[in-house]
Amino acid sequence: MQKSKLTLYIFIALILGVVAGYIYNVYVISDINTKITTADANVKSISTDLVKLKDSTTAAYQSLKAQKAVQTKISNTNNTLREDKLEGFSILSDIFLRLIKMIVGPLVFTTLVVGVAKVGDIKSVGRIGGKTLLWFLSATLVSLLLGMLLVNFFEPGTSMHLPLPDNHLDAGINKAAVTFRDFITHVFPRSFFEAMTNNEILQIVVFSLFFGVATAAIGEKGEIVIKAMDAIAQVILKITGYVMNLAPLAVFGAITAVVAKQGLGILSTYTIFIGEFYFALILLWLIIILAGFFVLGGRVFTLVNSIKDAIMIAFGTSTSEAAYPRVLLELEKFGCSSKIVSFVLPLGYSFNLDGSMMYMTFASIFLAQAYNIHLTYMHEISMLLILMLTSKGVAGVPRASLAVIAGTMTMFNIPEAGLALLIGIDPLLDMGRSATNVLGNTMATAVVSKWEGELVNEPFAELVIE
Repeated sequence: MQKSKLTLYIFIALILGVVAGYIYNVYVISDINTKITTADANVKSISTDLVKLKDSTTAAYQSLKAQKAVQTKISNTNNTLREDKLEGFSILSDIFLRLIKMIVGPLVFTTLVVGVAKVGDIKSVGRIGGKTLLWFLSATLVSLLLGMLLVNFFEPGTSMHLPLPDNHLDAGINKAAVTFRDFITHVFPRSFFEAMTNNEILQIVVFSLFFGVATAAIGEKGEIVIKAMDAIAQVILKITGYVMNLAPLAVFGAITAVVAKQGLGILSTYTIFIGEFYFALILLWLIIILAGFFVLGGRVFTLVNSIKDAIMIAFGTSTSEAAYPRVLLELEKFGCSSKIVSFVLPLGYSFNLDGSMMYMTFASIFLAQAYNIHLTYMHEISMLLILMLTSKGVAGVPRASLAVIAGTMTMFNIPEAGLALLIGIDPLLDMGRSATNVLGNTMATAVVSKWEGELVNEPFAELVIE
């Protein structure tokens, strides 16, 4: 009963957030948004004029430069003012996300160490890891390919006919590293404590794998460590229960802040693009569930129903990381072995972000279409393969996908400034892909549990009935 109430409260919080955000946007933020929009347009226009002037010593150049500085100051001042006005709402989601981040690192470490130690030898870890990566890579390929096919089918960017922006203008988003060397060095932590501090899930996973295998290797002495870690994990899961009670407030705060900042107009401006992207997500959901059905049978629908709270939390807060503790609990209730759950699920948060994968090809090719940049199918396949590499280890946090796209699109001569087209609606898109990431990781864990013969047939029947 408590679980269904939490889902209801989160849904109510979503609706109230939209209503409150709209009212706040109209009566409090509207004038500020107008000033920001006007100032940004002036900055862009002046920047274009500055580029045309070859001699930077002329009076005209200096005058334009001074005008740009004034307009930039107006924009920055009003942006700060807008953030101050929204602070009361943003702080609700910030507190919740900070509490979740406080939990996730220790929870991944303790549960994964216990899981690996219980698996036992390196051979068993390798076998389970191989099956896990097989699913992850297949899901990633399908997600990227689906995004590529659908954006070519819908062609949402072709009607925009945007002129190529000046090379001096950019979107202000840090590009993600795309070199293989940078990826490898990012995987292995310099310090366990640094990885925990920065919530680098992939690095925590690497250390936990070594720690778990070593714990199993020392025999009886390792049993003490396993019991201690297991006990700590149970304490953290108890804390999780307390934190989850704040989820409706967090969702209300996050949605209110987004709608208040952007207004409902952003929905109508990009309705076609948003609609086509969410249609693509629905197709991806069907594919994931169908793939799960072939392995799990009819129980796949019970699994999807059991994680609806986690999906709503990820949707409302725009981060799949926020749902991690809840997903872990629900998978164990579903009947998945704790050692499989604690092994596969953390890996999924670095290697199996299905919604984010599909968005990367969908958004990148959309921007190429918007600027009338022709990409051959070979170009698009190359982009797909590059994204398969650069996306691994991407954080499950808001706007992480944009950083990866920024680091990849310039390789195909797509203007980085085009990301400005997506920044405004990215929170709305991020909600859908975060929820999809949760579904993908849940399904992967359940499937690997079934493949390993570690899935209980009828677990916790009273919980399912409830």
